[in-house]
Amino acid sequence: MKSAPFNALNNRIDIEDYEEIFTVDEDTIEDRIENLRDKQIVKCRRKTIKSGNILECEIYPIRSDTGKWKRGKGKKKQESRTAQKNLNDKNAIKHFVRLVNANFTKKDITVHLTFDNANLPKSYEQAKNYVNNYLRRIKRYMKKLGLGDLKYIYVIEFSDAEGKKVRIHSHIIMNFNDRKVAEELWSKGFANSKQLQPNNSGLTALAKYMVKQQRKDSTKRYTPSRNLKQPKITVADSKVTRKRAERIALEQNTAHEIFEKMYPGYQFNEIKVKYSPFVSGVYIYVEMMRIDNPVQTKRRLNV
Repeated sequence: MKSAPFNALNNRIDIEDYEEIFTVDEDTIEDRIENLRDKQIVKCRRKTIKSGNILECEIYPIRSDTGKWKRGKGKKKQESRTAQKNLNDKNAIKHFVRLVNANFTKKDITVHLTFDNANLPKSYEQAKNYVNNYLRRIKRYMKKLGLGDLKYIYVIEFSDAEGKKVRIHSHIIMNFNDRKVAEELWSKGFANSKQLQPNNSGLTALAKYMVKQQRKDSTKRYTPSRNLKQPKITVADSKVTRKRAERIALEQNTAHEIFEKMYPGYQFNEIKVKYSPFVSGVYIYVEMMRIDNPVQTKRRLNV
């Protein structure tokens, strides 16, 4: 196998960069079995992330050897920096999606703000000031009516992921549900609001849309209110054995039974299984949704 591009996968380091290591979707069944049955893999780590009604489970191997994986020969520093930036971007997007799912529901709204020619911001900072002033007006309105504290998260776009300029605008999600007032309180252009419509993946699609086009030099992709709840993350090294991970990877059509038993009250949505050209083992990702009235059914997946 090749050398791994990051120091990872030993019994002391939590593999935050698994997406850069486990990248192979398909392989022959013989290769999969050989890859899974490495005796250096002594156990598997299970990370559970709960964000509102959405539960994510990540399973990846822990090895018995304590040495760190070395970078490949001739690995350039620039390549490493680029890979690390890509990883940071992926993690920022995942955290944004989880914050949205953890804090907002179908009772809340999203507001899309544009600027007219007379109020077109000259910089990102000026646009941010306009948006913050707008949110202060929302806060004052809520306080006056005794509606509690405003929770929000927003992004401002003025160029796409490739750096091409677009007309500056903003997307906001907030727990204020009076759409008429929300639109009237914006005085710098046009406001369009919609009631949030979660699906089986919660508000993931909307959240990804909000951050899919961001300026390349952005050091902060989004601005949240300080009162947002953080996703709940737990880690366990004794819940999934190597053999159980092997079974899940090789028999994905029965995965729903395993995970719905593992997480009572949640319904199985999807599974992703990836292998690595660098190391043995398997990375398993599962998404589930909380349900109020669990129904015991046997389902088979088309995988």
